[in-house]
Amino acid sequence: MEFERELLKGVLPMAVLKLLRRRNMYGYELVQELSRQTDGVLELGQSTVYPLLYNLEAQGLVEGVWQAAQNGRDRKYYQLTDKGAKRLERDLVQWGELVRGVGQIITEVISGQSSAIS
Repeated sequence: MEFERELLKGVLPMAVLKLLRRRNMYGYELVQELSRQTDGVLELGQSTVYPLLYNLEAQGLVEGVWQAAQNGRDRKYYQLTDKGAKRLERDLVQWGELVRGVGQIITEVISGQSSAIS
């Protein structure tokens, strides 16, 4: 399913920060994990993830560190900064409230439709 860009605008940074809280990852690895852990809902291309990572890095929320990979090539691994961890916590609280509030509306709509159909 393809989502509108505006819907993803706030979700993607939070999802990336959440994954980086678990462990450091390089860009392509993030793409794979986002897809895997969301059952393909957040299936993104590298052309979406890398600009996002650069933006998060510019804000001081993540930090890129070059490391040699097992294949001998250097890869830029991203890690969550203290500032990023604080931002993630704030965003998770806001997300929880948003999901709760929207969930109430959706539940009312679904219940109302069920009553109207019965």
